[in-house]
Amino acid sequence: MDKGTLVEFRPGSDRRLGIVDRPDGKTRWFVVDERGQSHSLAPRQITYTVTGQTYKPSQIPAFLDEVKPYLDPSSLEVAWELLVEGGEIVTPTEMANILYSESQPPQCYAAYCLLSDDKIYFKQKGDAYEPRNAAQVAERKHQIEVEALKARGQQEFLARVEQALAGVEVEWQRPDRHRLEALEKYASLLADVVRVGLSYDALARAYPPPAPVLETMTMLGRPATPQGAFQLLVDLGWWSPNENLFLRRSSIPVQFPSKVLEVAQQRLNSPQQDKDAADRLDLTSLKVYTIDDESTTEIDDGLSWELLPDGKERLWVHIADPTRLLMPEDELDLEARKRGSTVYLPTGMIPMFPEVLATGPMSLVQGCVCYALSFGVILDSTGAVEDYSIHASIIKPTYRLTYEDVDEMLELGVQAEPEMTAIATWSKKRQQWRYAQGAISINMPEAMIKVKDDKISIDVLDDSSSRQLVAEMMILAGEVAARYGRTHNIPLPFRGQPQPELPPDEELLLLPAGFVRACAMRRCMPKSEMSITPVRHAGLGLDTYTQATSPIRRYSDLLTHFQLKAHLRGEVLPFSAEQLKEVMISVSTITQEVTMVERQTNRYWALEYLRRHPDEAWETTVLMWLREDSNLALIMLEDLGLQLPMFFKRGVTLGEQLLVKVSHADPHKDMIQFQEVIYQEAQTVGN
Repeated sequence: MDKGTLVEFRPGSDRRLGIVDRPDGKTRWFVVDERGQSHSLAPRQITYTVTGQTYKPSQIPAFLDEVKPYLDPSSLEVAWELLVEGGEIVTPTEMANILYSESQPPQCYAAYCLLSDDKIYFKQKGDAYEPRNAAQVAERKHQIEVEALKARGQQEFLARVEQALAGVEVEWQRPDRHRLEALEKYASLLADVVRVGLSYDALARAYPPPAPVLETMTMLGRPATPQGAFQLLVDLGWWSPNENLFLRRSSIPVQFPSKVLEVAQQRLNSPQQDKDAADRLDLTSLKVYTIDDESTTEIDDGLSWELLPDGKERLWVHIADPTRLLMPEDELDLEARKRGSTVYLPTGMIPMFPEVLATGPMSLVQGCVCYALSFGVILDSTGAVEDYSIHASIIKPTYRLTYEDVDEMLELGVQAEPEMTAIATWSKKRQQWRYAQGAISINMPEAMIKVKDDKISIDVLDDSSSRQLVAEMMILAGEVAARYGRTHNIPLPFRGQPQPELPPDEELLLLPAGFVRACAMRRCMPKSEMSITPVRHAGLGLDTYTQATSPIRRYSDLLTHFQLKAHLRGEVLPFSAEQLKEVMISVSTITQEVTMVERQTNRYWALEYLRRHPDEAWETTVLMWLREDSNLALIMLEDLGLQLPMFFKRGVTLGEQLLVKVSHADPHKDMIQFQEVIYQEAQTVGN
């Protein structure tokens, strides 16, 4: 090339013009731009050469001014229409003649600029350009329109994000929701920090962001990590800082499908014909007590007592009868099966059935005539079952009581309610009988955590007389249901527990009495098992047992009701042994996940509660060693009923009581650290 030749080169993506000055070695050239800066360029870096005359660097701005009037991209469409039919290939010079009827350097360069920037009508072929066919042009236009819409959507999304970050209430659009839902899914991976024990860095490496998440986070200048996605959702007000990631990471459905809700409303408005109508036992004359926590809305059990003409006493355990409103394999049944059980979380519950049914016609509502499955039981003087019967029934609950109400009634010995006193007396005999059969009682405080309006409360559930009473009556109904199944060879979801190998008495006696001893026994208790045939439940001291008392809240109990009620009517059982086994396996998998989510969520809120009370000193008992060689023990915060790990900096003994404070808590990472409060500091705290 001659000195003074005007060339285009592109450092990066920018167009630049420069003047050839001199060779740089055998193949490269020094080119000077309009600012006087020199560039060493290889031939491949030179994208266009202006021919016909030479220039000086100072003339570049004037040349560009001559080019500008010709840079009208719309003119290419006219040229394309002329050339497309013949498929003629054109050079920039030929295009200049077509567009401008002249081919001076400014027009030729303008034609080149239009052709090289064009994404619709022409494609480059060497130094020339070929017109695309009509179909290709149409597709290109469509793609550009889509990209323009996408770019506009991104800008509008960014504007709404800025508003949300500024605290302005935003009405998110459907495309926004798709973006945010992708972020939700990715941010939910943070649950694996607790579930699998991954660090934040390891989590980000294991799960690179999917394309929509990467695009959104890059567009907003945020780190494209699960933690970054979580923080963005919180900053936008889309999520709470305490969003339940365990629930989101699970397969537990939170909302009911619209079809299920429609069916629930239909059943509410027009209940199915009651198959048991002719055989229902009318027990509305009995006084019926329902006993639950104050917050309970699904009331599925009630208790009665009656004195028989022969002087014997009969206990009644009435269980809600949801099967009246559904059939095996219908929409409500399959949805309940998919859920496995009602999910109880500190922030509220996720019911197994739609609430319009679960808290309405399925529940035993005070003062209303209700449908039930009633277990009538006569116990002998030792507390063993002497006789029993099971009936589809109608009842009318008399009292809706809390556990505290019943404790007070029993303590005061209310004479107006002799039925309650009688039920309590029989429950104690029943408990003594089970102990005589080898039942094992392990009493540990249990924390009940509630969260409302971001305020956390923790109450300790003591093993009160009322709770023992209700528990005994539920166990009694479970034994009776299982005995009926065993007698009539009915496949049921029987529950059993292998005999535990407890430490020898001399070894237990070496441990401090109370919580430490109970904790040591608890470690030896094997998991309960499910079977379609009767099996002994060692922990309860029963030869056969099934759960039948929560059919609104546990699907396995609902299965028991389906089977028992069909047999009572003399019908073919809805589930054969093999069918029942198959359903039980799937439901068991689901309920295990529910239990895990409940446990993880409770622990999260327990740690969050402690994080918010860093100055509180907690009375603590050392329960057991987790790693004695590392001084890691399990402690119990007695006022909260919480059991948590703690590293000790000194030697401690099991059963030792001390005061601790929280030194660090991070519920998202499932981390809690305590420090012991020295005696002098404890006195200061006490004062």
